[in-house]
Amino acid sequence: MPLDPGLSLADRAAHLNERYRNHAAISVMELALRDHDVGETALVSSFGAESVVLLHMASVLDAHLPVLFIDTQMLFPETLAYQAELADKLGLTNIQTIRADEAAVEFDDPDGTLHQFSTDACCALRKTVPLERALSRYDAWITGRKRFQAGTRAALEFFEPDGETRLKINPLAMWGREDIEDYMVNNRLPRHPLVAKGYPSIGCAPCTSPVKPGEDPRAGRWRGSAKTECGIHFINGKPVRIGKENAA
Repeated sequence: MPLDPGLSLADRAAHLNERYRNHAAISVMELALRDHDVGETALVSSFGAESVVLLHMASVLDAHLPVLFIDTQMLFPETLAYQAELADKLGLTNIQTIRADEAAVEFDDPDGTLHQFSTDACCALRKTVPLERALSRYDAWITGRKRFQAGTRAALEFFEPDGETRLKINPLAMWGREDIEDYMVNNRLPRHPLVAKGYPSIGCAPCTSPVKPGEDPRAGRWRGSAKTECGIHFINGKPVRIGKENAA
């Protein structure tokens, strides 16, 4: 039965979580993509270390699903090459490259050094604002967030409100690291080339460094600062800003 259109976004998410509570990750994606109570949906991908899992699921379910790829123009060359490789190998036909407005970059970061003075401002300029503009056309978006990644995600559900206008879908919410590894191995999926060089979590080149054995997988992101999130994930409509002990 369709949900009451007058329900709040939080109530819609709660009903959808109940509807899909016992489903596997790929089933959540498959059913959500054709559920009228979810609406128009896009997959947002960084083409990072674990991104291939959701991208492969998308290729199986709907190769023409909109995939929003945020090119901050500060990515590693290996990430750009990996993006092209996966698009070809998986047959993804609707990858939309999202970039910051050229005039805004020229005004706020003309020499490309903003990240040295304010990583938050740089992320907002090159990632958060462009993504928000791209997502304005959609009712929901798919992310690769998982419960094991942080204490702040320990109760993560398949569906959650994203601000006041969109749903966020987290098909891999219940997966552990071993599930990700098994899926990649069983489906013979190509790895991001930087993973083998000590980068288990990959963002922009100026703000990502290799991780030493025994370190947290995200220790190389914004190393030496309290920053752990770029700002594209929200709680109660506000950008996440958390300390290292709750790294996401």
